[in-house]
This record gives sequence, C-alpha cells and structure tokens, in this order.
Amino acid sequence: MTPPPGWYRDPHAPHLERWWDGTAWTEHRREPAPTGPPAPVPAEAASGRAKAIALTTAGVVLVAAIVTGAFVLRDDHQGGTGADAVTTEPATPAETPSETPSKTVSEPSADDPAVVEDQLNGITVPLLDGWVRPEYVVDDDILMTTDGIYDCPGDPGTCRHGLVLSRTVTDNDETSPKALAEADISEAADAAYDRDLVGKRPFGGIESHELVKAGPVAVAGRAGYYVRWRVKTADGPGGYVQSLAFQSSVGTESPVIVRYVFDAGDDGPPLADMDRITKGIRSLADTGGGGVGSSIGPTD
Repeated sequence: MTPPPGWYRDPHAPHLERWWDGTAWTEHRREPAPTGPPAPVPAEAASGRAKAIALTTAGVVLVAAIVTGAFVLRDDHQGGTGADAVTTEPATPAETPSETPSKTVSEPSADDPAVVEDQLNGITVPLLDGWVRPEYVVDDDILMTTDGIYDCPGDPGTCRHGLVLSRTVTDNDETSPKALAEADISEAADAAYDRDLVGKRPFGGIESHELVKAGPVAVAGRAGYYVRWRVKTADGPGGYVQSLAFQSSVGTESPVIVRYVFDAGDDGPPLADMDRITKGIRSLADTGGGGVGSSIGPTD
C-alpha cells in the first residue's frame, strides 16, 4: 500500500528524517524528534497483494535490509495470523549495489520481445503486453507488475492487479521442485492476499482457497513443478497465486521459486499469462531461445 506523505527515516542517512510526498522521496531532510521511537523507513506495497517476507524487527536491521536489497514488501503469514501494527510503513525504491547481480529489462527488438533478465538466478522472463518493469518498489525479488494501480478494496492503500517475483531458495536443503512448490504456495498466498507488512489487510484477509491445478513442468531446460491456488478474500474478487520451483543452471544451481499473483475478475491479467510466462522462461546461457521442454499441463 502506498503510504501517506510524512517524515520517515532516510534509508541513506538513518540519523536523519526525510520527507515522503506520497509517491517519492523529496530532498527535504531534518533532524529526528528528540523523543519517541524513530520514524520508520517508507516501504510501499509494490503490488496490490505482495507482502513483506521478513526483516521488520528493528530500525537498524530494517535500514540495513533495504540497502542490501533483502527487505521485502510484505510480512510472512505466521501461524495463521499476521503481526498487528499501528502505523503504515510506505516503501522506497531500493538501490542495489552495482556489483550485485540484478534483474533488468532488455530493450525489445523486432525479432525479440522485451524480457526481464534475472542475473542472480540465471534466467530471462518474457515481459508480456500489459506488464511493466517494477517502479517505486523496494523488493528486489519483483520481476514485473501489471501497469497501473488502484484503490485496495479492504484497508486503505493502492494495489496492483498482477505481480511476478523470483527468489533463490537458500534456507533449507530441499531440492525437490515438487516439495518446494507445495511448501511455498501457502506462504505465497498469505503474502499476496492476507496481511501486509504492518498488519493491514488490503483485501480483508483470506477466507478460503482451492487447488486449481499442479504438476511437473520443464523450465529453462530444467525439471520443475508448479502449484496454483484460487484464493477468495473478504473484500474484492480475490485472485490466483502460483508457486513454480525449478533448479537454476548458474552458480551453485540453487533452486529457484517464481511466484505469480493475479487478481481475479475482469480487471485481473489473463490467467493464460501464467502459462505464457512460464513457457517463456529461458536460461541466460540459452541464446537460441529454446530449452523450455514440455507443456505445463492443461489450461483452465
């Protein structure tokens, strides 16, 4: 959710406060108030549903996480409930150090459509019509969003109709794509449609979910597995969440999870875009554009 204008801790100078005008930082800075807790660093909810995955416990940790690109947009759903909070923390665009692998969008040509280049995980992802590179977001895991924003149907804020993220799995020794996708889908749904970083509920929370489909899929020449849920929310039309897991072909070849978050209803992106994006994922080394392999199963 987009935060209101106000003074927040400057992510580049945490001993100062900086004015957030509701959409971007200004150049106005000041000394923080002598008493009371420090102002939070703005952390905009980059999609209408994406919530921070971690790292919100202390001011110093928060600032360090933003600088390193580890801070994400929504809080994990833990034990069926999210952490309540009093204030709304907007987001500021994170700056990734130049030496860190990044996700960039290539320029389209007549023969090659635009793609998002995820150097960290060694893949490219097609940037379809209606999708744009992320703007005013802090989560380095975000690959693309749908174009435009709208007022969230639940708690006040702004939302986006679609979001695609990628992340590297490094916190466990599991390598089975099926096990990884099945373990991730619940977290992905909670992060997208239940609670945001500060405990707000842009969609009124999740009321139920159902399995739409799941199965094996070849991704960038590697065996993968996906799980897709239909999520019903208290407010709004709900949406679809998909977790896709496969093994990277670069570096340590750690598993990769690509998350898809699509609003349901007429305003959401076409559900077929999930299949199109998955089929279009390529290895960075695959200059020929092949290597996707089998289809991802029947469509809805």
